[in-house]
Amino acid sequence: MNAIITLTTDFGLADAYVAAMKGVILTINPEAKIIDICHSVSPQNLAQAAFVLSTAYHYFPEGTIHVVVVDPGVGTERRAIILRTPEFDFIAPDNGVLSGIVEPFSKKRLRHEQGQVKLPAGLKAVSITRPEFWRSPVSATFHGRDIFAPVAAQLSLGASPEKFGEDIDSIAALPGHGLYRKSADILVGQIAHIDHFGNLFTNFKRGDLPGEPFIVEISGRLISALSRTYGESEGLLALIGSSGYLEIAVKGGSARDFLKAAVGDEVKIRLKNS
Repeated sequence: MNAIITLTTDFGLADAYVAAMKGVILTINPEAKIIDICHSVSPQNLAQAAFVLSTAYHYFPEGTIHVVVVDPGVGTERRAIILRTPEFDFIAPDNGVLSGIVEPFSKKRLRHEQGQVKLPAGLKAVSITRPEFWRSPVSATFHGRDIFAPVAAQLSLGASPEKFGEDIDSIAALPGHGLYRKSADILVGQIAHIDHFGNLFTNFKRGDLPGEPFIVEISGRLISALSRTYGESEGLLALIGSSGYLEIAVKGGSARDFLKAAVGDEVKIRLKNS
């Protein structure tokens, strides 16, 4: 079966980790189509991985299997899971990296206790517990190759999620995109991702922004109006990018280099009259 399997990892491309996963998948299903979403997620950065995946997964055909391996808890008691939505399957460690998949099915930002969130209606999850479907022996440090890849390949051949373990009704979640209100006039978020061009993707969605005039504050600099495109304004600018998130950019340059910015840096939205 020529199912599509995507890969999102923090493995980079200087080593053989990604290739090993692809080899395992193709050994089980030689007809699988494997697509790389991103392998340059900052090491062990779950929030960035969740963000990157959330901006890409829905552009794939129905039935696509998305594999995410950003796994600082590899080899520990953290679960490996399959999450099934009406259109896609996701295979990942249960560490919050699928938060951006679950949230659109909720009526509001994720709310959870002790890192867990109940699955909204329309979603199903399975804890991957049946080792007969894994490579053997399983490395304690490379579950991407030995657990996630073979399970994805079996799913691509038509196996149902229930074949791999037991149903679960909640999964780990990251704090609701890291947004919090510092005061009535100030909303605080952060840089969630930096792309190849040095554009800074914040975790503010269009709907998070005030309906009245506001200022974007980052690294002590203020941006007083939104631009429509990257080339519309001079110098440092802010705009709603193609992903629907607020971005910080520099016309003809890199906002990352200009601000010496990094994933996790604070970004504020401040009302102009404050």
